[in-house]
Amino acid sequence: MCNGASQALQLLGDSVLTYIPVGMSHKHAYRRKRGLRDPQYTRERLLQAAFREVYRSGFQSAGIDTILAATGVTKGALYYHFDSKEALGYAIVEEIIAKVVDDSWLRHLRGNGQPIDILIGIVRRTSVRPEDVKGGCPLLNLTLEMSPLDERFRKRLERIIHAWQEGVATILRKGQAQGTVRRDLNPDETASFLLAMYEGYVSLAKNAQDPKVWSIGIKNIVGWLRSLRAPEQLHRAKGRRGSRSRIPRLPA
Repeated sequence: MCNGASQALQLLGDSVLTYIPVGMSHKHAYRRKRGLRDPQYTRERLLQAAFREVYRSGFQSAGIDTILAATGVTKGALYYHFDSKEALGYAIVEEIIAKVVDDSWLRHLRGNGQPIDILIGIVRRTSVRPEDVKGGCPLLNLTLEMSPLDERFRKRLERIIHAWQEGVATILRKGQAQGTVRRDLNPDETASFLLAMYEGYVSLAKNAQDPKVWSIGIKNIVGWLRSLRAPEQLHRAKGRRGSRSRIPRLPA
């Protein structure tokens, strides 16, 4: 995916949780107060606060009182929008995590350009900030925590992962049709391998609590992606760089 809470909320637009800044005019403050009473605005604030709390503590340990304190919303208002803590969790998956995957991966995969260049660009844009490395990937965190415990969580997370994998496989097929991606690759298997390698390095970096681990991962993933270019494309790129990373190629 894989952005930490800070980068994920930047992609979504983090203003929802922001209270009236110092120096804001009374007119703007009045508008903000009106916004705080707007049901949709309240729901969005609850979702983002819940996302932060789940990212920090995990779903099972996430505290409803902590979420309420972060938003200034009453418990009655929370349960007006979400029938249960589980319903709130499902909404986090469907409305926040799914959108982050779309914004950080799928939107770019649907764009124009050479497939391998697009994939390399996506990987390189992943945050290596210490706070994001510390928390890891929200999608992976919830998958590991909740998939064995709650089938409704698992199915929602599975749909996101499947869409992510299919998006990568589709752009690889497009590259094969264009002659820019090796024809001996199985796009579905290659997409699966990319996701596993990507999330694997995220896990290693989180465990080590070291952004350098993720930086090394990015370097190795980019080197592997370059090896997926069609031979003539690879030769041309090699000539421009002068050398290429020695990354094992995925077996066909």
